[in-house]
Amino acid sequence: MSGSGQNDVREFYQRQGLAGRVGFGGAPAVVVVDYYLGSTDPASPLACNLDKPVAETARILEAARAAGIPVIFTVVEYGADLKDAGHFLAKVPSLKVLVAGSRWVELDPRLGRRAEEPILKKHFASAFFGTDLAARLRALGVDTLIVTGYSTSGCVRATVVDALQNGLRAIIPIEAVADRAEPPHAASLFDMDAKYGDVVPVATVLDYFAKLPRREP
Repeated sequence: MSGSGQNDVREFYQRQGLAGRVGFGGAPAVVVVDYYLGSTDPASPLACNLDKPVAETARILEAARAAGIPVIFTVVEYGADLKDAGHFLAKVPSLKVLVAGSRWVELDPRLGRRAEEPILKKHFASAFFGTDLAARLRALGVDTLIVTGYSTSGCVRATVVDALQNGLRAIIPIEAVADRAEPPHAASLFDMDAKYGDVVPVATVLDYFAKLPRREP
């Protein structure tokens, strides 16, 4: 869709009462969705070029750690028999490489994960489904979830929708999310921004972090 066409749709949505703002709260956390080697290493059948969004996510993580903001990672991981993949495997057969113990389920080392930062293992799209993410965020008093990761149209979008449904403000830093193709990426960013969370530049997130009082672990 051309820029003028997207602007027309945006104006239509606004006339329909969509595309409001949730804004930032006072207690954020960052969830990094599925930036594991199965997604980022070119040798993987699931991978695409994620160098820029991984680098932008690393910038967010550096600022979050400096501000004492919680960081949580997710990976997709299955047992050796792949039964826990369910019908997802029929839709995406290349998921079969994401077996526990393989290098493909290891986080991309460029993220610099620290020992105290949990890795949640999931079987499907949302970082909330089948994990204790919601309980962790409640225990931490989190009201704002910064969602980075892959893919914009799949696991990121599902996580953003569930964040809203769990009473959280969802913030999507545009340069820190990615998809395997531009049309679903752009459409999903537009749709999330219209209905589920705020799509903002990474610089806006970094500025927000810088203004928060530092949280102690």
